[in-house]
Amino acid sequence: MNDPWNCGLVVLMNEVQCFAVTAADLRPMHSGNSLVKFTDDTYLVVPSANVDTRTLEIDNIATWAAANNLRLNVAKTREIVFRNLRRKTAATPLPSLPGISRENSLKILGVTITSHLSVSDHICQVISGSAQSLYTLRVLRHHGLTAAGLHAVFCTVVVSRLTYASPAWSGFITTTDCQRVDAFLRCSKQCGFCQADLPEFGELLEKYDDQLFSNIINNPHHTLHQLLPPQSTASKQYAYHLRYRSHNRQLPANHGHLADCNFITQLLYKDTY
Repeated sequence: MNDPWNCGLVVLMNEVQCFAVTAADLRPMHSGNSLVKFTDDTYLVVPSANVDTRTLEIDNIATWAAANNLRLNVAKTREIVFRNLRRKTAATPLPSLPGISRENSLKILGVTITSHLSVSDHICQVISGSAQSLYTLRVLRHHGLTAAGLHAVFCTVVVSRLTYASPAWSGFITTTDCQRVDAFLRCSKQCGFCQADLPEFGELLEKYDDQLFSNIINNPHHTLHQLLPPQSTASKQYAYHLRYRSHNRQLPANHGHLADCNFITQLLYKDTY
């Protein structure tokens, strides 16, 4: 792409009232744009090639809301522009949307993502929240909860918080982020809140990535199964006797480091060399 922006735009808005049914006919106006709908959140995703359609898409959503006896709450709508810092070509800043604030970070379904596609803020937040849970564990231990019970509570409350939705963001984590979590886990082990053989954070992330990828590969009805590339026919065509691979899919082309951070791409290339 010769586009100097190489960015995407996400606009978040909140609407409640049987949203899954009501918003069934809400669609983007322009090809390439997409609307991702959840229980009461909708994400308008606009690629860099369509940045000039932002206002039209917002107006279309407001018109649709009015036709369905709803109202677009502009005060709760946020805009974030994702940029690739590795691109050397400078880009002219986009004008802000009228009445909509632009943020440098956005919490999407509980995961905080910055405009530079960093999850460091998310890691700091989950560590802070997990550290507060340690006080609860101290109280439980004071009231006689056994070590096994403490370990079970720690895994249920803390580990689940640390690894929440990890396949979605693990590709963007840095070594410093892992070290922060590992330091927190070491402190928890020293205090006796979790088992001493609890794997390091990187191993935990790898475990959950492998579990999800296995479910996607083996279940054709999985929501993410459609994101897999076609099956490879090389071994059948040339009668190769290749070593065992974790999947039989074609390997996608390299489209840059951001694409390499994608969950599907990472797992497809894992253990291929």
